[in-house]
Amino acid sequence: MTDEPPLRRRAAESRTGNEPHQLPSAAPEPVDAGPEPTADGPVPLTAPREGTPEPVTTVAGLAEVVARFAAGTGPVALDAERASGYRYSQRAYLVQLRRAGAGTALIDPLPLPDLSSLDSAIADAEWVLHAASQDLPCLAEVGLRPRRLFDTELAARLAGFERVGLAALTEQLLGFSLEKHHSAADWSSRPLPESWLTYAALDVELLTDLRDALDAELARQGKSAWAAEEFAALVHSGARPPRVRAEPWRRTSGIHRVRGARAQARVRSLWYARDQIAARRDAAPGRVLPDSAIVAAAELDPRDEKTLLTLPGFGGRSVRRLARTWLAALDDARQLPEDALPVTPAVEGPPPPHRWAERDPVAAGRLARCREVVIRVAGEHALPPENLIAPDSIRRLAWAPPEEVTEATVAETLRGFGAREWQLALLVPGLTPALTSPSPGA
Repeated sequence: MTDEPPLRRRAAESRTGNEPHQLPSAAPEPVDAGPEPTADGPVPLTAPREGTPEPVTTVAGLAEVVARFAAGTGPVALDAERASGYRYSQRAYLVQLRRAGAGTALIDPLPLPDLSSLDSAIADAEWVLHAASQDLPCLAEVGLRPRRLFDTELAARLAGFERVGLAALTEQLLGFSLEKHHSAADWSSRPLPESWLTYAALDVELLTDLRDALDAELARQGKSAWAAEEFAALVHSGARPPRVRAEPWRRTSGIHRVRGARAQARVRSLWYARDQIAARRDAAPGRVLPDSAIVAAAELDPRDEKTLLTLPGFGGRSVRRLARTWLAALDDARQLPEDALPVTPAVEGPPPPHRWAERDPVAAGRLARCREVVIRVAGEHALPPENLIAPDSIRRLAWAPPEEVTEATVAETLRGFGAREWQLALLVPGLTPALTSPSPGA
């Protein structure tokens, strides 16, 4: 598919032995994807084959990259580095690309926030990403939106691999080891160290070779059409605007310990005060004020600075400087009238499964039988159950099945929950009788 020498060949030339790779036991007779590690282990990959490129930071440099990648052939490997845990936004702070005939490019989106010209140049190519759902939103922000893609992580899940991280897969399938110790770095810092740039370039160095190995394994297992549906769904989801969660403050870690509407109001007030500061500073909210501090303050409701600063999470200098802000947020919650306090939201969908037996024993029986079907079919096809069908879809189906349970109505119900056609073909024949069978003793 590419005109580059496969990395698997490079691995074979650099080591002895040529034993076939072994997939997890659920997937029989795996494809020969390269030599097994010798006693010395996999070959460390420490530098890109053409060296580490300098990040592109100018319009002229971007134009040169656009021309190179437009003239390249085959798939385009892409990756993006964010600064999760350091910054408020989830923007990309480095974009990496590689294509046969074009080499590798590192692009700095801070001085180059619009990469739509590059998008046009590679629009017709298949894009190869690892864990695409993590990078598609930040790539879209800079104008990069795939029309076709291949997700190596998702492909590995569908193929039955237990370890689906990029480093694990390249070691298993290509015989090379990758260092991943810069994955949690602050990529918003400048200048980026040379070792970080090498790490970033190596993340796309192997992707096309990995894509080819996984594509061959999917074809061998008869799962290529399944993967195509999954990849098409990813492209479609990446084209939609990010989902905005209602009442995001309710996701504060530890909020389950906070009892009472007034205390919940304190969590809400502190959360939004922190969020405004984090957005203004472009800092991760947890670095402004930890969730644990919000919960502690909501439980105790301190009314003066001295008491506030004795609470866990309020001891840091930057947090102490904002003591008046936190106290004001708590005071705002105290002043709220009763009708402005948080109300427990109406539960959408079924209750938690552990309550089904007491709420609706018949539905509990349906759920148990449906889960058995999912686990059995997943095992037969060497799939993780969660990749065969979303667990919430099964819960919703078991709690409120169609009024007339037929294969057609079950398929239509699951299709409405987002199930793909390949999933329906595997599951509907088993789920339909599971929804209608009487519970034991009924």
